[in-house]
Amino acid sequence: MNGSRTKCAVVNHLDGRYRDMIAGDITAGLSARQRYIPSKYFYDARGSKLFEDICRLPEYYPTRTEISILNKIAPKLMRGFANRDLVELGAGANWKISILLEAAGRANRATMRYIPVDISETAVTEASRDLLERYPELEVIGVAADIFSHLEAVPNKRAKMYCFLGGTIGNMSKEEAVEFLTKLARNMQVDDKLLIGFDMVKPQSTLEAAYNDSQGVTSNFNKNLLNVINKELNADFDTSNFDHLAFFNRNESRIEMHLEANCDCSVRVKGIEMDFDFSKGETIHTENSHKFTQEAISDIARDSRLYIKEWYSDPNDWFRLVLMGTRQSLLHI
Repeated sequence: MNGSRTKCAVVNHLDGRYRDMIAGDITAGLSARQRYIPSKYFYDARGSKLFEDICRLPEYYPTRTEISILNKIAPKLMRGFANRDLVELGAGANWKISILLEAAGRANRATMRYIPVDISETAVTEASRDLLERYPELEVIGVAADIFSHLEAVPNKRAKMYCFLGGTIGNMSKEEAVEFLTKLARNMQVDDKLLIGFDMVKPQSTLEAAYNDSQGVTSNFNKNLLNVINKELNADFDTSNFDHLAFFNRNESRIEMHLEANCDCSVRVKGIEMDFDFSKGETIHTENSHKFTQEAISDIARDSRLYIKEWYSDPNDWFRLVLMGTRQSLLHI
């Protein structure tokens, strides 16, 4: 990589715990009354590629809308961003983080560190290599870790901006979001900032179309979660026995994704030595994607001991990027 190897390191903080973690999650999830599989396991190599394909679909508005906002605000956000860390929680395709790095300029990039954090070591490594090819002056410290449990794994000696993009906060309930952001706030220093994406409430038809695309890419993405379990835990899910199901739950203000059994079937998960029987019509809940109002975002920030510095939106107010700081930083203004 033209000498850039000395500027890249990937540290795995899971230390062999990944298999135990997924085994525990699948045991609990498939034993629950409403069966579920945590959405964090979507992103193996194939799942990550499928999600990139989803982001290019005409129905899937979140990515292109968020990118349009980033393009407008990046120069302001990255002005003078020297000797700081840019931390991406849930690293994936580099489309968005590249906008920020490009806006920083070469002189700033040469003093910065980019820190991608993801549960998939493969995702972290690939993100790091791709960016180093484009920006050989950049230093990269990749962290393979569960962002919900291992925030302390993020290097914390320099001022930083955390980026939690893509509306991923919507995968959590309000209580989970507040718990996560409270932990993050405790790890933030006075000068640290958080740039976080929120998908806003909009017409139900627009929401449901985004998760039920005409090409069936989202269906393949959802079903691939079963392939991940097959690979990681030696299970024998037959993906043809399950159909993609996505709908807007108005009471909870969220899109729900499920895998619905289209026949009676049984699954053996050898890695945890358990069998599971599914009845036709029974579902596995695979993802929530909450949609927000400004009031809801303000409530989450307040309850997490964060304060809102700036709001950024598109003309239709379909998506918002929100810049937050810690309450303690208010004492230093």
